[in-house]
Amino acid sequence: MKKLSTRDFVLLALLVAVLIVLGYVNIPQPAGLSITFNMIPVAIAAIVLGPLGGAIIGGAFGLISFLQCFGICGFSGMGAALVAINPFLTFVQRFFPRLIDGLLLGYIYRLLRPRTNVYVACAITGFFAAFLNTLLFMTSLVWLFGSTEYMQASMAGRGMLAYIVAAVGVNGLVEMLVSTVLTGAVGSALEKAGFFRRK
Repeated sequence: MKKLSTRDFVLLALLVAVLIVLGYVNIPQPAGLSITFNMIPVAIAAIVLGPLGGAIIGGAFGLISFLQCFGICGFSGMGAALVAINPFLTFVQRFFPRLIDGLLLGYIYRLLRPRTNVYVACAITGFFAAFLNTLLFMTSLVWLFGSTEYMQASMAGRGMLAYIVAAVGVNGLVEMLVSTVLTGAVGSALEKAGFFRRK
């Protein structure tokens, strides 16, 4: 794995800044979750800088998500409720799914790029950015907090799969669509600008 260059660090800093701005752009939904587009900078980092870049920005997304539980960089009502239950498990649930998402996206793009054109590879990576973020976040939420009174009230007697589908149905579809289109467009533009690291 190549070391990160000064340009890579500048890109990472810019993407963290974008994450912070996007932290305030969440669209609340009735189930206590929000539509967020923070997975797009994670996908861009994974595309341009590989698994390491994806993991770094994914981790930054996870940290920002955790800070939102305290009203920093936005606010998460669900996060605040989970912190009141167990701050450590809330950190695990908010941080690690996003870090793993970014890491996996780097490998997904590497797998796709030799087999198709850059727009398609970037767009599919963008789709998986949102899909994996939702899958990992919701699975860890139910796994770590499913037995708590708060989550039992939210699940209202539904099983894990039924709850996840009901809770993120609209969120997930919007996030996947927007992430697919924007990641494809931004990734293609960065490729044309010669911004990709040469493996």
